[in-house]
This record gives sequence, structure tokens and C-alpha cells, in this order.
Amino acid sequence: MKEYRRPSTMIPGAPNSFCPGCMHSMISKLIGEVLDEMGQVDNAIEMMGIGCCGIRQNFVNLDQMFCAHGRACASATGAKRSRPDKLVFTYQGDGDLAAIGLAETMSAANRGENFTVIFVNNSTYGMTGGQMAPTTLVGMKATTAPYGRSAEEHGYPMHMVELLNQLEAPAYLARVACNSPANIRKAKAAIKKAFTYQMEGKGFSMVEIMSNCPTNWGMSPSETLKFMEEKTLKEFPLGEVRAK
Repeated sequence: MKEYRRPSTMIPGAPNSFCPGCMHSMISKLIGEVLDEMGQVDNAIEMMGIGCCGIRQNFVNLDQMFCAHGRACASATGAKRSRPDKLVFTYQGDGDLAAIGLAETMSAANRGENFTVIFVNNSTYGMTGGQMAPTTLVGMKATTAPYGRSAEEHGYPMHMVELLNQLEAPAYLARVACNSPANIRKAKAAIKKAFTYQMEGKGFSMVEIMSNCPTNWGMSPSETLKFMEEKTLKEFPLGEVRAK
């Protein structure tokens, strides 16, 4: 019988600083499990985006680097080119990756840089107060859109996996979610596949993980699960978009 163990990347007794019900905690555990299973814990380098993503430093034991806001893909490019033997991945939110870091993300993908992007999409700027993000749904309220996102005024949500799929170079692109046990298992499999692609030298990979934000959505954790099922996942369909 297989015994479950805490991922070795998780610091015993360290406080989890994420809000109750936030899926960042689950995603962090999945990454740790995959690194353990692949034997890559001591070989991994994580480039952390600014915002809630950076809270991982409080309870995750990895070689990590904070990047200037939006510059995680640029930093990962330098790290991977300097140490191609390392497993390099970014951990970014929608504001960091798709707003201020859009140019860095698109350029790294277009060059086919051989690292992995873990993109946590919760449709809001979490740490800074719930402002509208590039992925905020039409009609969804935010502190900078108190009446809800208007397509006429603010444009439409950005679909990053589909945008990157227009480029020739990316090797693996997938969108997964952490709103159910079945989807959590698929999310873990996608992370592992993306890391495997990198270690095989296949090029750029990104796993977009649909998440929640109970605090800034103004919902209970259970309410966010229903919202994701009824709204978010209809706007952002799950699945592998590319697997070369």
C-alpha cells in the first residue's frame, strides 16, 4: 500500500499565508508532488511573480527568485540559458503574466525558450485589492470596475493559451483547473507533462491553472466553486491545446 507523504518542498510547520479556500495552496502542493516524483527538487529553480504568487516563499523550500513585476519569463530565460541542465519554471498570476508581463510572456513563447510557465488565473489582482485583471469576466465586478467589466469600455477577457497557440514555437499548452478532485488530478498530470517536456528539451510549455479568489470575489470558498463551474470554465474551456 502506498503511503502519502507531505511533499519535501513543503516546510513542516511553516504558516500557510494564503486566504482560506484559495487554490494557490493546492497548486503549490501539486508542484511539490511532481518535483518529488520526478526527482527534481534539488534541480529546480522557480521564478516567482509579484503578488500572491510570492507568498509561496513562506512555506516552500526551493531555489527561488523574486522577479520584477511581469519579468518572470525574462528572468527564466536568463536562468535557463545560463544553466540548461536545471528545471526552470515561473509561477505567475494573471496580472503579472498577462498585463505588465504580456510582452515578456509572448516573446519567450515565440522564441521557444525551454522553460515552463505555471500560470494561475483567478481573474483578479489578488494581493493588491481586487482590481480588474486581463482575465476578469465580462460583468464581473472589481474594485476598478464596480459595475462589472464592460466589453465596450474595458474589452474582453484575454485567453492566454489560445493566444500563445497562434505562435509556432511553443511545445506544450494546456488549461486545467483545481475546482474538483478529478480536475486536480488532471492539473497534476499537466504540470508533470510540462516539466517532462522541458527536461526532454522540447521547448516552451505553459500550464494555465484556473483558480479562485474568495476574498476579492466576495464569496465563500464553496460559492467560488459553483461560480467557476457555471461561469469561469465556460469562458475558459479546459484541455490540452497543444502537445507536440
